[in-house]
Amino acid sequence: MTPEDLFREPEHPHSGPRPRQDLDVLPQGSWFEPAGPAGYPYEETHSTFGGARYLEQHWAPAGQFGDGAGHVPGHYAPTGAVAHEDPPTIELGPPIDAAPVEVHFPYPQPEPGEGPGPLFVIGDVHGYLDELLAALHQQGLIDAEGHWSAGRSRIWFLGDFTDRGPDGIGVIDLVMQLAAEAASAGGYCRALMGNHELLFLGAARYGDEAVQSTAGTASFLAAWRLNGGQQHDLERLQPHHISWLSRLPAMALEDGHLLLHSDTTAYLEYGETIADVNDAVHALLADEGIDEWWDAFRKFTKRFAFRGQAGTMAAQELLGVYGGYRVVHGHSPIPYLTGDQPEDGTPPHVPGPYIYADELAIAMDGGVTMEGRLLVARLPLN
Repeated sequence: MTPEDLFREPEHPHSGPRPRQDLDVLPQGSWFEPAGPAGYPYEETHSTFGGARYLEQHWAPAGQFGDGAGHVPGHYAPTGAVAHEDPPTIELGPPIDAAPVEVHFPYPQPEPGEGPGPLFVIGDVHGYLDELLAALHQQGLIDAEGHWSAGRSRIWFLGDFTDRGPDGIGVIDLVMQLAAEAASAGGYCRALMGNHELLFLGAARYGDEAVQSTAGTASFLAAWRLNGGQQHDLERLQPHHISWLSRLPAMALEDGHLLLHSDTTAYLEYGETIADVNDAVHALLADEGIDEWWDAFRKFTKRFAFRGQAGTMAAQELLGVYGGYRVVHGHSPIPYLTGDQPEDGTPPHVPGPYIYADELAIAMDGGVTMEGRLLVARLPLN
């Protein structure tokens, strides 16, 4: 079984109903339902299944994408690149070469000794820009025009901005904009690197270049497409997007919450401190070759480490090494963690973040790609 999907989703929204997944061990957990307006407008969420699977026995044959010579539309590589040739290291340059963002909310600076603002986390977005804007506005974090209105609040996105949904680049642009506006307001908006960031960057950098996988020859581009990669996102990808994505941390610790994208213990293979892990991932993206990238993508695509009887021990191991008292992650949709996937094809009911593993883990992927929810939550959750 390869790592990205222990479950399968259809390639397209009209390719038939999804079968109920067979999950061997279900977690013991509880829902967190935030106070506020009851219910969730499912009718405003539209599913665009991009094939959330990349199982390595289904790679596209060589030459299916691009022109057969290693040239792919939107592929970030120098003109005239030859297939199977290692492209040069990505130029990192300035993160944004656009005009400075206009700040609409001149908040006062904190008083001496004043504590930090409230902490929010946001689950997987996967290109669903409209749903993200609606969720942020409902929480009062942005105004009706999509600008920061959260004062000194702290926001962490847990990764997976692109693929499957309609506007991944639009999501990245919004997060970059909010980061600039939040800094001017005395707060901050930050983000983690998810496995889909690794996949997207790999598709942009390496295209159809062959990589050796456990099931034979594969490529980043084929894996990206099978995992819902949208060609229009690749065509709109700019150097400043690549620079920003490449510098995202893999993990962070905020107010005793260990923030990760993936519910896996693979982070332990990259260092014994948060700084070591982040430095190792950044060094890999800057200097290492395609096989190292592929290995990292495979490791950070593993899931379900905190589920079942061994899940509590796995969460305790990560917390013991990196600190904190609770893991907060995205990556695995909550309906698959709980086994609550309706057999009749109706949208799953996701009332809020899912607390499990003896309350040591919080799942934040509400399954927006399967007509669930895009979750925004203020920490701590009780």
